[in-house]
Amino acid sequence: MTLSDEVRIALDGKWRHVREKSRVELAEMNLAYDLDLDLDAARERTFAQLKELVPTGVPASGFRTENGGGGDPGMAVTGIEMLAQFDLSLMVKAGVQWGLFGGAVENLGTAKHHALIPQIINLDLVGCFAMTETGHGSDVQSLETTATYDPSTEEFVIESPTRSSRKDYIGNAAKHASVAAVFAQLITRGESHGVHCFLVPIRDEHGEDLPGVITSDDGHKGGLGGVDNGRLEFHDVRIPRENLLNKYGQVDEGGAYSSPIENVNRRFFTMLGTLIRGRISVGGSASASAEVALSIAGRYALKRRQFGPTPEQEVLLADYRMHQRRLLPLIARSYAYRFAQNQLVARMHRLQTTDDPDPQMARELESRAAGLKAAQTWHASRAIQDSREMCGGAGYLAENRLTTLRGDVDVFTTFEGDNHVLFQLVAKELLTAYASEVGGLDPVGMVKFVAGTVTDTVRERTAASQLIQRLIDARPGRSDDDHDLLDRGTQLSLFEDREEHVLETAARRLQRAAKADPDEAFRIFNNAQDHVIRAGKVHVDRIVLEAFTAGIARCDDEEAADLLREVCTLYALVTIEDDLAWFMGHNRLSDQRAKTVTTLVNEQLEKLRPHLLTLVEGFGVPESTLGAEILLDQD
Repeated sequence: MTLSDEVRIALDGKWRHVREKSRVELAEMNLAYDLDLDLDAARERTFAQLKELVPTGVPASGFRTENGGGGDPGMAVTGIEMLAQFDLSLMVKAGVQWGLFGGAVENLGTAKHHALIPQIINLDLVGCFAMTETGHGSDVQSLETTATYDPSTEEFVIESPTRSSRKDYIGNAAKHASVAAVFAQLITRGESHGVHCFLVPIRDEHGEDLPGVITSDDGHKGGLGGVDNGRLEFHDVRIPRENLLNKYGQVDEGGAYSSPIENVNRRFFTMLGTLIRGRISVGGSASASAEVALSIAGRYALKRRQFGPTPEQEVLLADYRMHQRRLLPLIARSYAYRFAQNQLVARMHRLQTTDDPDPQMARELESRAAGLKAAQTWHASRAIQDSREMCGGAGYLAENRLTTLRGDVDVFTTFEGDNHVLFQLVAKELLTAYASEVGGLDPVGMVKFVAGTVTDTVRERTAASQLIQRLIDARPGRSDDDHDLLDRGTQLSLFEDREEHVLETAARRLQRAAKADPDEAFRIFNNAQDHVIRAGKVHVDRIVLEAFTAGIARCDDEEAADLLREVCTLYALVTIEDDLAWFMGHNRLSDQRAKTVTTLVNEQLEKLRPHLLTLVEGFGVPESTLGAEILLDQD
């Protein structure tokens, strides 16, 4: 077995068998996006490919066995992620049908709704996930669509009261869905009980809009041509009372509302928390697309030559220091995020396959999923764009796939929540110690809570293990002058120390809101928002480094583990280099030690350059499926 095989095995993680099987099965399906197709043809092709996925078992794997599924949520997320290596339109289409729509039915519904799941798995029932509105995206609690109960007919009346309340950007809504999982404000007996989810039929068997439903097409987008995104409006649309997905809220025949969770905020975020798999899939799929782009750029760098000592001695792109500076840190970050994703999926799988999940662990999972999704999608956008540039003018040709990847992945930064809002969510959870009393992103409620409890709150490490603590304790020296920046314990300590300082100073800024009125409390929060978001970002940096370190410890092949250690060191060093001003400004690194960071980065590049092909092959994207003519044209 080659070194690249061993690296790939380590990187594949617990669901390696799913990745290996997918690489073979998906390669045989000819899933590459066809740029010559018009919008309608592209959508039909993607829908036909969706049907081909049913026999693979991946669509069924995410549903519980008692509902006709495979009971393997880790397999479901990994399988969706593997689709991203081939076609992001197909990945999104699959995620909407089986992850979002199917997930809403299973996780928010009860037995009568679960009977629909076999039809959802087999595509006999095609749906869409109608949450986002034209006027409300991240702020889901403020959605304007209403579902008002009429006890005289035992029906809910679904209404879009304003133009901004139309459901927008909804995958499957423009053409293929016949039912929508609609999130709306539940109103009964004149009282609103917050956002709930309802199954609303939108088309008949001929594909025509049902009475009161108006569907329209979002048309051409920046990418994802195979996904039929559309808009939905509802005007006096009546649905049976049973169409409320009622696991967390029920309305009886007479209109009385009841819920197992009394607090409206806690109820809402418990509902959203059950749908966490979508956010995890978005982050993992974005990372997968970055790996494809870096595989193309890495292989091209090993083929393309230019300039050199003489015209007869042109030099490989991969041998230029500046090219290494652009390429290898992105590869290192992709490795880091894959290990972090593996850890995240494993945690999700444990929680979703236990009968009594721990609420604290669930909150931590939601926070980690939010932060990683933001970090991964921003990384994917940068990695794909830089890969395009590293391939020169050829990278701009559609035949080399990078422009398609760039257009398709762009929306991932706002899928499942705007990234800045998600980092704010991460910080909110850290600042409130995952307190269930604080719902959502209400800034006033958050700062009031932080102000009253920060002195009593002890932040516990959420990703640490004995391994991590042992490395930190064993680091050489304790003073700045003794810092060995190549030592893993030192790197872990620097990341942890930065996070603790940023979090503590953010909390102190918010303490001033303790006795403020709501307007002043909001102003205090708003002025500290950049600080709050920074707390979320540095937290993610730390958990990623810890996940990478833990992943290496599980690698059975010592040669592969040694190489992964060098990659991990590069990730840590470039992360420190990117934030060198903070480490210097807060006296964590002296001027002298800070000056060595760039030298150490360059030394890591020198070490890793001979292993460039191994690292690219370690991503596990078969060369035959890269779909880039640029790799075939070079000698």
